[in-house]
Amino acid sequence: MTLSLLTAGVVLFHLLGIFAAMHAVMHTRTPQGAIGWALGLLLLPYLTLLPYLYLGESRFRGYLSKHQARLLSSVPVLADEDAVAPGCARFDSIASMQGRPFRSGHRLRLLIDGDATFDVMLAAMEAAEQCLLVQFFIFHDDNLGRRMQQVLLQRAAAGVRVCVLFDGVGSHDLPRHYVDTLREGGVAIHPFATRRWRNRFQLNFRNHRKIVVVDGARAFIGGLNVGDEYLGLKPPLAPWRDTHLELQGPVVTDLQQLFAEDWQWITGAPPPLLPSPPCDGEASALVVASGPADPQETCSLYFTAAINAARERVWLSTPYFVPDYAVLAALRLAVLRGVDVRMLIPSRPDHRTVFLASTLHAYQALRAGIRMFRYQPGFLHQKALLIDHDSASIGSMNLDSRSFRLNFEVTALVVDRSFAAEVEAMLEADFARARQVDEHEYTDAPYLRRVAMHVARLFDPLL
Repeated sequence: MTLSLLTAGVVLFHLLGIFAAMHAVMHTRTPQGAIGWALGLLLLPYLTLLPYLYLGESRFRGYLSKHQARLLSSVPVLADEDAVAPGCARFDSIASMQGRPFRSGHRLRLLIDGDATFDVMLAAMEAAEQCLLVQFFIFHDDNLGRRMQQVLLQRAAAGVRVCVLFDGVGSHDLPRHYVDTLREGGVAIHPFATRRWRNRFQLNFRNHRKIVVVDGARAFIGGLNVGDEYLGLKPPLAPWRDTHLELQGPVVTDLQQLFAEDWQWITGAPPPLLPSPPCDGEASALVVASGPADPQETCSLYFTAAINAARERVWLSTPYFVPDYAVLAALRLAVLRGVDVRMLIPSRPDHRTVFLASTLHAYQALRAGIRMFRYQPGFLHQKALLIDHDSASIGSMNLDSRSFRLNFEVTALVVDRSFAAEVEAMLEADFARARQVDEHEYTDAPYLRRVAMHVARLFDPLL
């Protein structure tokens, strides 16, 4: 009897593996991923069925129709699109992919590291009079998290409508009482989750965006989350190097739209929305959003198009250097055009598998003529891109498969010489604190460590 049950179980596993392999072949985005999943599901279904249930889906079902609807069609954008900087034209493919144009008339403030960012952001939130939209990948119940909690409660008590989203996986250790306290204080707060049955078991599709909008007039995006480590208070990664951006102007409406799409997916109702008032700034900007609901791999295409537009320089800062073939090809072509291509990456790992794969990619990039630098003082979490002398972007996008294909991300692409000069000065200071990498980092590594790098690279689609 026991043997019969065991045999039936083995047969069932293999049948399920066959059906799952068919699904993988039909739906996995890349041929490499399809081959990997199919072989694993056919040969070792006992080990791969459960991971496939949690990781195998490549598209965020059900969100797409809401994403395409553009929920804020009733919210006017107060901007003269004909007045954008001439340099915006070379990024037309990115604007077309987004379905929104560059907009003119923005004031910007570059916020370097956690103290400067949260001092300005929390002060802006404390001044909110009508509406606060707040979204982070991570909330922690620590000193910074409680500072944020108190501001949200105070504004809700003052009659401000406060809407908060956090990622259910990114904030997996956020205690229930933190959320309950906010709800009891009048804050509408929800975890971002897949919610639909077809995505129910997926650990992919994380909402990695960081968006704060104050009264429809001021917005903040970038790389920082709500936790003491982002203030550089948690060794061994401290000090923490990161960058955020404050925006005023018409693209604040676009950021409200992104928040509204996520909010309505979770709650079924739109958040409070306000028109963004005119601004006397001079910068032109485009909000670039990406995610697994997109019909194409928007994040990868964004980096590819931006790099291809460069004629003088591409300086890029990223915590995870795991580029796909399209982005790496764009970087190589830029080198061949005579473009100054520099990449700033961490010297300390926060995820060891990613760090190993990144080290191998850095070696291959060096051989293609890309200059690689490792930031020395602490962990580098900054996501910044500088193109030539007039364009730069700050946001949440990493150079890895999670950002390219699986996470919801957002960045602001700015065309403005003054802002680009600020980003240039910031990155020059970062490069001055970095060590330039040479090929010996890979070639002089112990053999087993080099083997580990190549094994880690096999997991690029999941990193």
